[in-house]
Order: sequence, then structure tokens, then C-alpha cells
Amino acid sequence: MNKADYYKKTYPAGTRIRLIHMDDPYSPIENGMTGTVAYVDDVGTLHMKWDNGRSLGICPDADSFEVIGKETE
Repeated sequence: MNKADYYKKTYPAGTRIRLIHMDDPYSPIENGMTGTVAYVDDVGTLHMKWDNGRSLGICPDADSFEVIGKETE
């Protein structure tokens, strides 16, 4: 199983995440922000719908985060 497939299985759409730290010097999401995984692409980036309205993706190999649950419908 490659990394992208692992991330797709581990963090499916609807997974709720809290960002600990984003390694993005230009336009990071603030530490502590929560959001929902929209999808995981074939490179392994977690495309997010952040609770503050932004949509910047998470790179699991570079950014620190924790899973806080699954979105309820």
C-alpha cells in the first residue's frame, strides 16, 4: 500500500482534524484550527474544509495534526 492509499484509508472524507502546526511559511492555517477532510488526493494531501472557511490542504509528512472524530450527518 502506498502512502496516498494509506492516507485515504486512514483519513476518509468526514474525518475531523485539529491542526497542531502547519509547515507553511506563506499562508498557514492557525494552530488549533479544526476542520473536516473533504478528500485525499493521489499524492496524499488531505484537502480540508477548515471551520474558518479556508480550504488549504494538509501534508501529513510535513504538518502536525490530530484526529478528533468523524463528522456527523
